[in-house]
Amino acid sequence: MSNIAKTALIEEGAKIGADVKVGHNVFISKDAVIGDGTVIEQGACIYGKTIIGRNNKIYSYAVIGSEPQDLKYKGEEVELIIGDNNIIREFTLFNPGTVGGGGKTVIGNNNLFMGYVHIAHDCQIGDFCILANAATLAGHVELGNFVVIGGMTPVHQFVKIGDYVMVGGASAVAQDIPPYCLAEGNRAKLKGLNLTGLRRHLKRDDINELKKAYKELFQSGKPLQEAAKDLYENAGNEHVKKLALFVIQTKRGIPFR
Repeated sequence: MSNIAKTALIEEGAKIGADVKVGHNVFISKDAVIGDGTVIEQGACIYGKTIIGRNNKIYSYAVIGSEPQDLKYKGEEVELIIGDNNIIREFTLFNPGTVGGGGKTVIGNNNLFMGYVHIAHDCQIGDFCILANAATLAGHVELGNFVVIGGMTPVHQFVKIGDYVMVGGASAVAQDIPPYCLAEGNRAKLKGLNLTGLRRHLKRDDINELKKAYKELFQSGKPLQEAAKDLYENAGNEHVKKLALFVIQTKRGIPFR
């Protein structure tokens, strides 16, 4: 308890792990679970049924787990689940799920959420993502792993963004962005592969195969779904198959033109 500031308000029933640090004027709800080693800085608020993992750092005036900004929400029990080792900067706003979206917003591990980032209801976020200042995810958005979203970028509801995607700052994303790709603009369109990010994580042979696949999908002039199905059925590279399958399964379309 020596790590809990005297002015913090922690409701009875909250579960606080070992070595948790809680700053002045923090609020933690009775249904919250805070994992070992997490730090919650001055003025942050943890509302509702929010489950936070280990070794997260939540900066001042973040609002985590407040009611979804969805008019269909009528007070049902919903959750926000946050993994381990995330950095959540000042004035961020994370909402839990809604019944219509499965009742859960889920955030993975090792992510960086810069100031004023908003994560809306029912979002699903993977690991090692970076959302720069004032990036805004609408409801039901899905991010894969190692996604980077530039500052001041809104993402439309139900959009899916695949692994290793880079979205340029001040873009506006209204359609699905396939894995491994770079997108930017308002409205955001594909600009090629995210080669800088791929070189950090993939082998050169895999990147070369993805270059060929990108040309086949988006620059050959073939019907997109036809090209994607051919690639998925015939490619021997797992990353190419993953790219093709994403295109096959898209619901909102791919902004490549």
